[in-house]
Amino acid sequence: MSYNSKCKKNINFLIIIIMSHFTKIKTKLFDLDLLKRSLKDLTIDWSEESKLVQGYKGKTYSSELVIKQDNNYDIGFHWNGKEYELVTDLMFWNQKYSVNKFLNQLNQRYAYNAILQSCELEGFTFTENKVSDNGSIRLVAKKFA
Repeated sequence: MSYNSKCKKNINFLIIIIMSHFTKIKTKLFDLDLLKRSLKDLTIDWSEESKLVQGYKGKTYSSELVIKQDNNYDIGFHWNGKEYELVTDLMFWNQKYSVNKFLNQLNQRYAYNAILQSCELEGFTFTENKVSDNGSIRLVAKKFA
């Protein structure tokens, strides 16, 4: 493959991304119920009623869960067959935190809820649940016979 054909393929790919305006960010979020619980814990309202994320110039993208923003450009979570991807038009991101901080907080809460769920299924009881000043969470669980 020549340099020119590589460039053409890359240019075509960029045009598709620029035209669609939607950015898809891969995550390690696999369980919709844990995702919903984590968003609720972070006091982020979401809806399953509208399955379309609204974007630039009326473009839409199919999602299983949609977060409406005040500016009418939505954030969605789309199942790609492996995990949920965050789908949004980053030009119109309108959350109180940056995308990176939003995802970091969501990932932390998702991990927390996944640990709680797994431990409860195995019969563990939590004896300590403490959030430190730096935002890390300390959990202590015990299992009594």
